[in-house]
Amino acid sequence: MELNLCHLYPDILNLYGDRGNIIAMRRRLEARGVTVNISECSIGEPIDPSAFDIFFIGGGQDFEQEVLLRDLSTGKADAIRAAVEDEKVFLAICGGYQMLGQYYETWDGHRLDFIGAIDIHTVGAKDRMIGNYMFQTPPESGDTTVVGFENHSGKTFLGEGVRPLGKVLAGFGNNGEDGTEGARYKNVFATYSHGSLLPKNPVLCDFLLKTALIRKYGEIEPFIPLDDAIENAAHDYMQQRLTK
Repeated sequence: MELNLCHLYPDILNLYGDRGNIIAMRRRLEARGVTVNISECSIGEPIDPSAFDIFFIGGGQDFEQEVLLRDLSTGKADAIRAAVEDEKVFLAICGGYQMLGQYYETWDGHRLDFIGAIDIHTVGAKDRMIGNYMFQTPPESGDTTVVGFENHSGKTFLGEGVRPLGKVLAGFGNNGEDGTEGARYKNVFATYSHGSLLPKNPVLCDFLLKTALIRKYGEIEPFIPLDDAIENAAHDYMQQRLTK
C-alpha cells in the first residue's frame, strides 16, 4: 500500500512547527510498511487533485493569507474544492483552516473571500485567543482527547453541513463562545491546534491515516500498535496540566 501526501505552501504556512504533522504521518505509516510519497506545492505550482490521498495546509499570519489568494485564484482553489468533494483527506491548521472557508472579515470590516471548500466563515477580533488548550473528538473523528496550542484572533463559525471536530474542554477553540473546536466536512479535519498537533496526539493521527487508507483501498488490516510511550507521555503531561 502507499499514500501520496501533498504539503501545500510549506515555505509560507509553517507556524509553530506545523511541518511536524507531515513527519508524524510519514513515520507512523512507514512503521507499518506503507509507502509514503510527499510532494510540496507552493506559489506558482499547479496541483492535480487526483494525484494525492492526503493534503496538509499549515498555519500562517493574516498578511500571508492575502498573498496566497492571488495564487489560489489561478486554479488551485478549484483543485482543492474538487479534492474535498472527492473525499480526499485534508488536515488544515489555523490559517489553513480559515482559508478553506468562505471568507475572513477583519475586526475593522475588511473582507477576504477564501476558497469556499467548506461552509465556515471567520470574523476577526481585537483580542487574541492564545494558550495551551484541549478538546474531545466524537467517535466519528477518533474519539480521543486532543491537546494543542492555539493562537488566533479570528473567530470561526460553522455553517450548514459542517460538524465540529471536537468539544472544547479547556481554552477557546473556534470562537470562545459556543464550545466548538475545529471542523469536519467529508474527510476534512480542520483545527486551530498548532504545536504541532499529530506527534502528541497519536490516536488522532492514526485515525486520519486510516481514513485515507480506507478511502483508497477499502477495508484494511488493523494497524499494528506502535511504541507510543514518548508521545503518550507528552500528551498526558499536557492533559494533566489543563485539567488542574
